[in-house]
Amino acid sequence: MRARAPAASPPGERGGAQYSRRTVPDPEGAPSVSVRVRRIYEPPEPDDGLRVLVDRLWPRGLAKDAAHIDEWPKGLTPSAELRTWYHGGGSYEEFRRRYEAELDAPEAAALFEGLHKAVREGRVTLLTASKRPEQSHASVLAELLGG
Repeated sequence: MRARAPAASPPGERGGAQYSRRTVPDPEGAPSVSVRVRRIYEPPEPDDGLRVLVDRLWPRGLAKDAAHIDEWPKGLTPSAELRTWYHGGGSYEEFRRRYEAELDAPEAAALFEGLHKAVREGRVTLLTASKRPEQSHASVLAELLGG
């Protein structure tokens, strides 16, 4: 099982959009890089680095050429069953626990390790259509990648 990162600091506000930022130290002492979570509907920024869509479904109303994504690892997203349970009124804490368990499945674990490698190599922005990114799987991923 992956080592867990310390709890994230409260998400910040920027341009009216919620996001969280985690700093990931490089084990060899190189400058640190960050992982951040942004809504896919926000325009790309020059400092986004690798833009990774972490939703299973394509965001409504967004043209694929307008999204400017570099990767879309669908196998890293919560299962349809877990997503339905959470949106049906499940608690965030239980959602997080169940999602972390899903990330231990072979396909998800391999995709997670690939994303973790990308984080060690540079800045990564996790993109989601969630209206509350700070209470979504994207924030769970950002925290796990931070440790």
